[in-house]
Amino acid sequence: MADADGAPPRRVAWVTGASRGVGRGVAVALGQAGWVVYVTARSSADGRTGHLPGTVEQTADAVTAAGGLGVAVKCDHRDDAAVRAVAARITADHGRLDLLVNNAWAGYERLNAGGWQEWNAPFWEQPLELFDAMFGGGVRAHYVAAAVTAPLLIGTPQSLVVTVSVAVPETEQHAFGAAYAMAKTADDRLALAAAIQLGEHGVASVAVHPDWVRTEGVLQFADQVDLSSSQSPEGVGRAIAALAGDPEVMSLTGQALTVKALAARYGIDVSG
Repeated sequence: MADADGAPPRRVAWVTGASRGVGRGVAVALGQAGWVVYVTARSSADGRTGHLPGTVEQTADAVTAAGGLGVAVKCDHRDDAAVRAVAARITADHGRLDLLVNNAWAGYERLNAGGWQEWNAPFWEQPLELFDAMFGGGVRAHYVAAAVTAPLLIGTPQSLVVTVSVAVPETEQHAFGAAYAMAKTADDRLALAAAIQLGEHGVASVAVHPDWVRTEGVLQFADQVDLSSSQSPEGVGRAIAALAGDPEVMSLTGQALTVKALAARYGIDVSG
């Protein structure tokens, strides 16, 4: 259905965990491409989670300033009813969803609060709450968002689910904590399993693997990590926006795609 002025309707995206970091970068990049972007996270004008800057309202304003239409919705992605309410709102407002970006991730909260030693400790010395945050506020949140939006995605031509994850090669397993490696491997498996079932309905599903990204959280530890070849949140966003606009996206479904490979495929800069 066209807009009132006869123009084709804007494409509609939902980016979870978008008050800051990669989620914010993806949302703003989609705004630059003219999308309607629903921005969800717990950090809002009513109060932020932790000390890092950023709210859903600020990201939504940045989306609109970039040329799109940002819609801020405070949402705790561990609350199934709240997630369903966002899906219902998108259905009522637009009746379509072209892109779901599963980016919500509570697994870094303790690290962002300063827990560098805890993060690098053996798994038996890490608090069990770290595992729960990664799965409850990460993997499960991604599963629920994909499940509740599946009918909308199926009803929208050339729709896509992107699950933001991290590659965990077996040869580099020593570099990852046990809980973190399990969670990111589960995210990749979710993207593949969803691709198999959603593919029957013309919906693509992929995992996207950024490298080091200069998020607000990562920049706290700039002295401990090598950021010389890092990516910007907006760069990751441009890669995902290009992927969502690819008419051949179904040829990529079920894959885990690095941001570096997407940058090469679409000829874009992801560093700045």
